[in-house]
Amino acid sequence: MKLIIAVIKPFKLEEVKAALADIGIEGMTVTEVKGFGRQKGHTEIYRGSEYTVDFLPKVKVEIAVDDSQVERAIEVISTAARTSKIGDGKLFILPLDEVVRIRTGERDAEAL
Repeated sequence: MKLIIAVIKPFKLEEVKAALADIGIEGMTVTEVKGFGRQKGHTEIYRGSEYTVDFLPKVKVEIAVDDSQVERAIEVISTAARTSKIGDGKLFILPLDEVVRIRTGERDAEAL
């Protein structure tokens, strides 16, 4: 099992959610976050003064998937979140040792 963490542009969330649902992945955790990478923010003008916005709004999507779904999930998220412009985001794939469904006590693949 793997934990996939996707940091994407906020307006791409619904597209990513729908694309994952199409391949049978429906459970996810979504968090509104702020950050920057290579783009290092941007400058804006407010009431005649220029200032730098360092941290840009992003959405962090976390999904736990079985090993058999990892590559397909990566492909689907990458395609749905892509705008081909700087700041599209990143995917982080981490090993997931164990999953337990609290309500039933099911473990691992059955708990997903």
